[in-house]
Amino acid sequence: MTRSGTAVGSTRGSRAGRAAAWLALAVLAFPGLAGCASTVADLPVVGAPAGLPQRPAQPGEYLPVHDMPASTGNKTLAPSEQAKIEADLIRARDRQAIVTPPAAAAKTSTR
Repeated sequence: MTRSGTAVGSTRGSRAGRAAAWLALAVLAFPGLAGCASTVADLPVVGAPAGLPQRPAQPGEYLPVHDMPASTGNKTLAPSEQAKIEADLIRARDRQAIVTPPAAAAKTSTR
């Protein structure tokens, strides 16, 4: 024992504790540093893998997501046209109901 009350061999334990703390810090910092992979890949020391295509001179532009498409000139259906299409669909449904037995229709129903 020394005058401070610590054992003489306790410095070895504190060095191991500091080494473990540094190791834990390195392990915890690794995921944060992994986010810098694209920056690290550009370093001349690291280099690029063989067969990697060259990057374009100009980076790609953002897509024009807010631009509206040109008008197609299509008009909405007139009520008579809409009624005709609905009648055609109803007739097709009725023909299908005759061809398909009710038990098979119940099995394939999505409702």
